[in-house]
Amino acid sequence: MSELLPADTRMAQVSLDVADLDALTRFYRDVLLLDVLAQRPSEVDLGRGTQTLVTLRHRPDLPKGERRTAGLFHTALLHADRASLAATLASVAIRTPQLYTGSGDHLVSQAFYLDDPEGNGVELYWDRPRSQWSWQQGRIVMDTLALDPNGFIGEHLTDAARDLLSTAPDRRGALSGLDGTVGHVHLKVGDAQLAKHFYTDLLGFELTAEVPGAVFVSAGGYHHHMAMNTWSSAGTGLRAPALGLGRVDIALPDADQVARAAVRLRDHGVPLRDDGAVVELDDPWGNLVRLSVV
Repeated sequence: MSELLPADTRMAQVSLDVADLDALTRFYRDVLLLDVLAQRPSEVDLGRGTQTLVTLRHRPDLPKGERRTAGLFHTALLHADRASLAATLASVAIRTPQLYTGSGDHLVSQAFYLDDPEGNGVELYWDRPRSQWSWQQGRIVMDTLALDPNGFIGEHLTDAARDLLSTAPDRRGALSGLDGTVGHVHLKVGDAQLAKHFYTDLLGFELTAEVPGAVFVSAGGYHHHMAMNTWSSAGTGLRAPALGLGRVDIALPDADQVARAAVRLRDHGVPLRDDGAVVELDDPWGNLVRLSVV
């Protein structure tokens, strides 16, 4: 059996290469209620507290990515409770309803989906307590049941949040109850079985679920930290440089765990870029993954 990633592994941040840095910054700040944590030439970090969740990198030289190519399916932003999720969802409904794409009750979580202004997928979700999750033969039980966004907002949006949503943008950050991390990242790939092999046998996640055309993996018994699907990208090969996903960051608990992961990957013949603190590798479709201590 392959060595597993440590149980306290978590997702860190997602970097996106964007054409319009100002417009995307406004979206993640004013609509999704993230704080601007740092600004550098051609880059903006957004998140909560001290934790960066999304880094926007200005790359107007890149072409627009194609739907059928590998890359990002969505970045999933985890909320601490249904009230904070309702506040963010209401912000989307007020400011960018045209970007909303759907919802689902997944038994382990309740989730709402949208695209950012450049077509990068976003999931906004809340987890039910782990005591309410079900497992069958080592696999998490998930489904996609109907979930009415208007009913969810009506039931869970507080009066205080409703009032704040009508105020100036610089006060809206008080609404966000994000847990301070990206909950999971879902990728588009060309082959689900090859993705399972790469992310479990080589990288060290555990398989938690499989559905036609998709696999779900995690560390420490979470429902999934990453997922890979072929729903619009079956058979696709290596990504060409394009707007969209720049990098997926995975946070390990200490430098020793990063080094152990690097040794394991090298033993499997995976090409790495390793400076002693950060390990970078490409999955079979050119999706860039970085392992580090965050």
